[in-house]
Amino acid sequence: MAKTVRTSGNYTIKTGSGAGGSNAIFLDSQRTVVEGNLEVKGTQTSVDSVSLQVEDNFIIVARNNSGPADIDAGMMVERGAANNAAFYWNEGDDVFKAVTTTTSAGSNNAITDTALAKVRVGEPSHASDAATRNYVDSQISGGGFSIGFRGDDSAVVAVTSGNSVHIAGATNLSTAATEADTVTITLDSDLTNITSITSDASNGDLTLKANGTGDIVVNDTLTFSGAASTPTASAVTKLYNKTAGGGGTGLYFNNSNISSGTEGELISKSKATALAIALG
Repeated sequence: MAKTVRTSGNYTIKTGSGAGGSNAIFLDSQRTVVEGNLEVKGTQTSVDSVSLQVEDNFIIVARNNSGPADIDAGMMVERGAANNAAFYWNEGDDVFKAVTTTTSAGSNNAITDTALAKVRVGEPSHASDAATRNYVDSQISGGGFSIGFRGDDSAVVAVTSGNSVHIAGATNLSTAATEADTVTITLDSDLTNITSITSDASNGDLTLKANGTGDIVVNDTLTFSGAASTPTASAVTKLYNKTAGGGGTGLYFNNSNISSGTEGELISKSKATALAIALG
């Protein structure tokens, strides 16, 4: 038989000394319904049920934190003998963290991280989505990233020992800069498999420079292509190839400090012998 208890004012059920005592009130029913607001005051609220269903759109934690206060807040997973797991807002770092922790429990105001935990997410489809390892690996292998190296300070891009940075192109390799800086590439070994070196500057020089008192050494045949025109003489010696003249070599030079910059042709052995005989 249904029964209703109605009062005209507040109604209190108290056992023993109330909240300061050790007595309890048990509601033993298949379903207990609270029609109005439910407010629980105490240090701990435990829910021992198979599943918890919440109709609210948002769950607010750290509700009485009027801040700014260094209080971490989030969700803690009790894992028994294993380290607890937590997904929480770290107030000191201003970031969300997924961690395991050996010393922190749900009653802590701060989480002591033992180790970062893995977070598995779906493949990103938006610029602000978290990237999966598979996505990053596929983008790198497919050449989908533009990586910029820029400095003018002590910052470096470090490569872990055993790993390498590969820069490759189908037909060429180029560098581009938006500032008037010098790009320096230092190699710890010899260059191999190089078939062509070309300056991309219009009418620009290509300089080969040895270190200190070292020399530029050519260990094989040095070939000169035919010069389109005689180069302008300057205070350096320029060596070039043209149609052979009186010297019989076709290899010419000029220097503004020699013969007032008039070009000269290197003479061949046979021509030199012939001249020696002719001149007696």
